[in-house]
Amino acid sequence: MKKLLAIALICASVFTVFGCKKTQKGDNSLVELKQRGKFVLGLDDSFPPLGFRDDDNQIVGYDIDLAKEVAKRLGVEFVAQPISWDAKEMELNTGKIDCIWNGLTITEERKQALAFTFPYLNNAQVLIVRNDSGIKTLADMKGKSVGIQSGSSAQDAVEGNAAFSSSLGEKVMFKDNITALNDLDIGGVDGVVMDSVVGNYSITQTGKPFTTIDEVLSNEEYGIAFRKGDIKLRDEVQNILLEMAKDGTVAAISQKWFGKDISVIGK
Repeated sequence: MKKLLAIALICASVFTVFGCKKTQKGDNSLVELKQRGKFVLGLDDSFPPLGFRDDDNQIVGYDIDLAKEVAKRLGVEFVAQPISWDAKEMELNTGKIDCIWNGLTITEERKQALAFTFPYLNNAQVLIVRNDSGIKTLADMKGKSVGIQSGSSAQDAVEGNAAFSSSLGEKVMFKDNITALNDLDIGGVDGVVMDSVVGNYSITQTGKPFTTIDEVLSNEEYGIAFRKGDIKLRDEVQNILLEMAKDGTVAAISQKWFGKDISVIGK
């Protein structure tokens, strides 16, 4: 009996050490954020009109205005933290930022690793070319070069379209869309695949001789991503966004940046 009891105690000790040292920590994400007093948003600061630097080098944009209001209603300070888009998930999971909020496309793969909000904007991945290029369809890009932001949904869209991807002569990776469009402007690449929200805004604002091809590579939805376990914080941000949609704040911010209400929050 003593021998059996000793074995049982040893097994229990082993399980305690290796199986479950302590009860899993509860979700304190909302409480901890309020205690810190800061809401840190991770973004690509070259992604107009959602998040970018203005002439005074201040980070501004549609997503920024939404997030600032959310932080205000949370009762905490808003902090915009530029990150490498290639390393966005790592930045989030190591705790350097509280969320990724900058035109992040919701995908099934990302949903496995991140806690997404409901969609707040619709988007599409499109091809932008110079007006004088003669390119009218995706098929016209056969043998030509396309610019893509590294680690973006545009890259996923291109690689996910086998016929289009294999027809290309070259895929040129850029750190951001603005750099890719500048290269398109000087003839470095024949086209750029990017978010329609960003591409159309850039064409309108800069007046550069670019055209968006009618064919769409993929339709998408933007969401805000939190760490997988930060459900209470995610839910509170969602609730605030719904309040903002109901009281007209979201529509006003959308009107400011797009000239109309294109938000899908609460719709």
